[in-house]
Amino acid sequence: MNRQLVVNPIACDGRGLCAELFPERVRMDPWGFPIVDPRPIPSHLEAHARRAIAACPTLALLLREVAA
Repeated sequence: MNRQLVVNPIACDGRGLCAELFPERVRMDPWGFPIVDPRPIPSHLEAHARRAIAACPTLALLLREVAA
């Protein structure tokens, strides 16, 4: 199984911490909300994704299992 980073747009308030901590897969839109790369997270980046998830003040990020 692969993992994909997803954002809950309702919970997110656009603080941008995720883009600062995980710029490899998260960028900000013009209004300050995250745009998450939908590709599966490779194993060498999973720790970075988990750090961004843990730091999210609104708990708007999560790793979702996706079929390979």
